[in-house]
Amino acid sequence: MPKVKTKSSAKKRFKLTGTGKIKRKHAFKSHILTKKTTKQKRNLTHAGLVHKSDEANIKAQLHI
Repeated sequence: MPKVKTKSSAKKRFKLTGTGKIKRKHAFKSHILTKKTTKQKRNLTHAGLVHKSDEANIKAQLHI
């Protein structure tokens, strides 16, 4: 049986924490920043966690 490959897009976007949760970055922080408030941009800087309902799909893509 051949090895199972990890989805490259998922491996670039998600990291596993020590407790098994999946860490992600926020979207909408790359360009067109002039119309966004300072508070909005600051809050998008911090990493977030993947919602519990999405965890199974992402773990399947990462083969965890």
